[in-house]
Amino acid sequence: MTYQEATTYLFTAAPLFQNIGAGAYKEGLSNTHLLDEHFNHPHNNFRTIHVGGTNGKGSTSHTLAAILQSQGYKVGLYTSPHLVDFRERIRVNGEMIPEQRVIDFVEQERSFFEPLHPSFFELATALAFQYFAEEKVDVAVIEVGLGGRLDCTNIIQPDLSIITNISFDHIQFLGNTLPKIAHEKAGIIKYNVPAIIGEAGDKEVREVFEKQAEIVETELIFAEEEDELTDFSLSPINGYTYQTKSYGKLHGQLSGYCQEKNIRTILAAIKVLNKVGYSIGTEAVKEGVANVCQLTGLMGRWQTISTNPLTICDTGHNVGGMQYITKQLQETPHERLHIIIGMVNDKDVNTVLSMLPKDAIYYFTQASVKRAMPAKEFSEIAAKHNLHGGCYASVGLAYSAAKQNAEKNDIIFVGGSTFIVADMLNNIL
Repeated sequence: MTYQEATTYLFTAAPLFQNIGAGAYKEGLSNTHLLDEHFNHPHNNFRTIHVGGTNGKGSTSHTLAAILQSQGYKVGLYTSPHLVDFRERIRVNGEMIPEQRVIDFVEQERSFFEPLHPSFFELATALAFQYFAEEKVDVAVIEVGLGGRLDCTNIIQPDLSIITNISFDHIQFLGNTLPKIAHEKAGIIKYNVPAIIGEAGDKEVREVFEKQAEIVETELIFAEEEDELTDFSLSPINGYTYQTKSYGKLHGQLSGYCQEKNIRTILAAIKVLNKVGYSIGTEAVKEGVANVCQLTGLMGRWQTISTNPLTICDTGHNVGGMQYITKQLQETPHERLHIIIGMVNDKDVNTVLSMLPKDAIYYFTQASVKRAMPAKEFSEIAAKHNLHGGCYASVGLAYSAAKQNAEKNDIIFVGGSTFIVADMLNNIL
């Protein structure tokens, strides 16, 4: 079996959420517990940090992993979805799991897991935990897949739980109000495990977290109320400069507007981790924040693809993420704005479209996943919001058209969906 055959098997034999959406979602942890028992509970062999939330959990997870690596820890990192290669999801000190290990997992274990009919994410999580145990990592940063309470990563007993924020996403699974979504996310807050909330949101959401922390008798920290970050500035070329109390001046490699919120959460997390037995110094914090992409392979977060013209891609795909993207696009100097955009059919398309600038030139397209909304249908909805442009059958074709039309001082933005960005990166890498 080749690596290509192994990943094709995983993507087709087990339902893959990023391709088909709701049909891949399995509520409950029964399969997770059976897989965990089969592999002899590998997650008990290393320390963990659990990161959930609607937006920002990927950037937060990668940055924490980068800081821990810089301190000398051997660090596992489990995130989703992948953009170019399945192996992006499972890393040790930034290095992706070997292709052969993925092949071995499928060949050796399929006779056990096939009768269970697990989801793709259940299998990926089982493989990640097994691999981290084999590699004898000191600590693994584990990103929640969807929700929290019933997510299959929620069998771990972490040193710290983090919830970055609450926004509307996956409402068909998590609920149609922010307190309902918060209740699902709060399921990762566990007995006597300190928990950090990045952005508490409104009073009702805050009360959900406070109630859960009270039930499980643990400390709850609201990052917005911590005073570690004293000032910050953003340069279009050099990224963020953060002024902090404990670490002096930090250079932030990630330059999306949302990163100011994320860094508050990360700095609060470092403080808690040092209290519970970690040893993370100033130089490690500086190194990790400044070099997160090189250390962990992070892609797709306000990522510069080209500078002539300036071409940016970002995986923000819901109302919470798009509010930062649209503001940053409008405030970044440019002559004309070209937006290559597509979305999947289970997102709040109308609200996202209502947030986008009316004076941009649009290139409506669709990602190469089954959930993608057809470009023509998407453009018709966009027209009702006074957004106009051409339709393109693929992201590559849309990008070619935008490059032909754009002048040196224009901006090309690629986004609307994680899968649009994935197709873009596949097109250029």
